[in-house]
Amino acid sequence: MTRPKVFVARRIPDEGLNAIAAACDIDVWPGQLPPPPDELRARVADCDGLVSLLTDRVDAALLAAAPRLKVVSNFAVGFNNVDVPACTARGVPVGNTPGALTDATADIAVTLLLAAARRISESAGDARAGRWLTWEPLGWLGQDLAGRTLGIVGMGRIGFATAKRLHGGWGMKVLYTARGPKADADRELGATHVDLDELLARSDYVSVHADLNPTTKGLFGAAQFAKMKRTAVFVNTSRGPLVDQAALAQALRSGTVFAAGLDVTDPEPLPPDHELYGLPNCLIVPHIASATIDTRNAMARLCANNLLAGVRGEPLPNCVNPEARKQ
Repeated sequence: MTRPKVFVARRIPDEGLNAIAAACDIDVWPGQLPPPPDELRARVADCDGLVSLLTDRVDAALLAAAPRLKVVSNFAVGFNNVDVPACTARGVPVGNTPGALTDATADIAVTLLLAAARRISESAGDARAGRWLTWEPLGWLGQDLAGRTLGIVGMGRIGFATAKRLHGGWGMKVLYTARGPKADADRELGATHVDLDELLARSDYVSVHADLNPTTKGLFGAAQFAKMKRTAVFVNTSRGPLVDQAALAQALRSGTVFAAGLDVTDPEPLPPDHELYGLPNCLIVPHIASATIDTRNAMARLCANNLLAGVRGEPLPNCVNPEARKQ
């Protein structure tokens, strides 16, 4: 019996890769950087399955180049890199890895919030550079957390997990935006559903967890930062294009916003000479929200399960377009 052929666009943890290799003939891209688009199309030309990453564009051109393709398994909870309608029209189900990275991402959101509020990166850099001369009564003063107000933009799984940590650990009051009220957040966290303008005006901390889509791209620009408190801390662990980075840089430089912590940027990686890197009140890490051993292993297992179900013609355990099977 012929084994399905699968292209894996980057090496993923062995817990997933070994499961795929046991049932399929696999071709794993060996580079640290993603395969160029033309190379990606060439590699999937005779494949039954594709394991893609957020850095791999899966579009109509790729689908046209891969007439045998039965499934796209995205190694991520997000799928902005995939043209889902095009996949649906071709009858190709798309899998993702929801739930596996909720806790790890919430942990990074809290870490960035704490680090930005207490100026950890700036003060550690000063100490390393010899600028720490003595205990200073007015040195590296940051913001308190206890009892302050947290604004969650997008009260999904990760937003809820972040709010739960900060409400339970620091007694923070929680405001949130969502398509509608969230009964669990209201009940468990005493949270309040508000519109974005009210959230920005009232929050001491703003943590972004919204999906990237045409309505949220550029959601945070100069007008939004101007509505925030001058003592506010802004954190983004969602997607870089939600933020106008030039506007954020100006807000940080002018003191319109106290500090920011970013796990995501636009583009990724952010060029080393970007103005945000030069601001002492902006902490940037390289998209590491899901970067724990257990989380990445769990993502790899989910990714493999989706891939294997797809090449067998079975429903995907986690499918973003189940209607594709009806095509």
